[in-house]
Amino acid sequence: MALTKADIVESIYNHCGCSKTQSNALLESILETIKMTLVSGEDVLISRFGKFCVKEKKERRGRNPQTGDKLMIGARRIITFRCSIVLRDKINGKG
Repeated sequence: MALTKADIVESIYNHCGCSKTQSNALLESILETIKMTLVSGEDVLISRFGKFCVKEKKERRGRNPQTGDKLMIGARRIITFRCSIVLRDKINGKG
């Protein structure tokens, strides 16, 4: 089962003693800050968690798998995530 935004709000509510409305507003504010930073092309580094990086992909040739027609796939930006060593160790039971 995946962790949802509602689960995170509930966790903030339980740990901080804020109301659910305040917990939701706090989470929305954090997510909005991360989104705006990524949209501007900057990376987001969260210590002991990981780094979200914006990468530029060049235009490239591709093909439609249904028809086999060749086409050009436009240039775009993608987001990658690289977890920290601390998180990786914790996931693998080393920390």
